[in-house]
Amino acid sequence: MKTVRALLYRDIAASVFFVALAFLSLFYFVDFVDELEGVGQRGRTTWHAALAALLELPGHLYELAPIAVLIGTIYSLARLAQSSEFTILRTGGLGPGRALRLLALLGLAFGMATFVIGDYVAPAAEEQGVQLKARFAGALSIGGAGAWLKERRDDNGAERSFSVNVTGTGPGGTLLGVRIFEFDRDGALVSRIAAPQARVGGDSTWTLSDAELTRWPAARDGARPAVEITRHDTLDWPSTLDARVVAAAVLPVGTMTTLELWRYSEHLSDQEQASQSHRIRFWRKALYPLSCLVMVALALPFAYLHARAGSVSFKVFGGIMLGISFVLLNNLSGHVGNLQGWTPWVAAAAPSALYLLLSMAAFTWLVRYR
Repeated sequence: MKTVRALLYRDIAASVFFVALAFLSLFYFVDFVDELEGVGQRGRTTWHAALAALLELPGHLYELAPIAVLIGTIYSLARLAQSSEFTILRTGGLGPGRALRLLALLGLAFGMATFVIGDYVAPAAEEQGVQLKARFAGALSIGGAGAWLKERRDDNGAERSFSVNVTGTGPGGTLLGVRIFEFDRDGALVSRIAAPQARVGGDSTWTLSDAELTRWPAARDGARPAVEITRHDTLDWPSTLDARVVAAAVLPVGTMTTLELWRYSEHLSDQEQASQSHRIRFWRKALYPLSCLVMVALALPFAYLHARAGSVSFKVFGGIMLGISFVLLNNLSGHVGNLQGWTPWVAAAAPSALYLLLSMAAFTWLVRYR
C-alpha cells in the first residue's frame, strides 16, 4: 500500500503543481502588462512593475488552489485510467473505500497548504503590494465615500458616539482625509475634527496633523452660543480604534487573515454596524481550504470512467468547467447570502457541500453500476 500511496501522491502532486504553474504564469503576464502602464511615473520602473505583479501571485495561487487541485487530480487519474494502471491497482486490492481515504488525506494536505498561503503568505504579499502602489501613487484612494468606522463611549455617564471617515492611505500607514464626527446620546452633532493626515499609535491614540476642530455648544437659556472653530498643528485624539481595526477598514480584504476577519466582524457587530458581509467572508476564508478536499473527491469518479468514455483532454476540459462553475457558485452564494441575510456559515458552506454531495453520488453510481 505504501507503493500505491507513493505512486498516486507523486503523480497527482506533480500534475497539480504544473497546472498551478501554468495558471500563475498566465496571471503574472496579465498583471505585468497591466502594471506597465504606470512605468515612468513618479520614478516607477519596469522592475517595480515586475515586483508588483509578483506580489499578487500568492493571492492568485490561493484563489486558484481548488481549481488547480481539481484539474491536476482529474488529469492524473484519467491518465492512469487510460493506461489501465488504475485498473491494475483496483484488481490489486485498491477498493473504492481505500481509494477515497487515500485521496482524502491528499486533499487535506492540499487544504493545509492552501490555509498557510491564504493566512500568511498572501496577506503579507498583498500588504506589501498596497504599500508599493501607495509609494509611487503618493496616496491610495479607498474609493466611493471612503471607509467609515464607528465608536461608542460612556464617559462618566455621558454617552458619546463617533463616526470616523477616512478617504485614503499614504506611505507608511498614514491615513488621509480624516474626519471625526462626535454625537451625543440624542444623536445631535457635538463636534467635528477634520485633518488631511493622521497616524494611529500603539496605544490607539490618533495623532492628527493640521487639524481643524469645530464645536457646537449646547443651547443655554434658549440661545445657542456661537460655533467654536480652533486649529491645531498637532492634535491627539484618544480612541479605542486601534491600528488593526483601522487597517481592516482601509486596506483590501485580501490583506486580512482569518482571525483578523473574525475580529473585525465582531467589532462591527459590537458597534451596531452591518457585519453580514464580513461574517460571510470570514466563513468563506475559514472553510475555503476544505474545498481542496471537495475537489479531490469530485475528481475521483473520473478514474472509474472507462477509457472509451472520453480522452484525457475531454475529461480535463470537464474538470475546468466544473472548477469554473464552483468558483461562480461560491461567489454567487456569498453575494446572495449577503442580500438575503442568510446565516453566514450556511452561505459559505453551501457550494462545497453541494459539490461534495454531487461527487459522492457520481462516485457511488460509477462503482455500483460501471
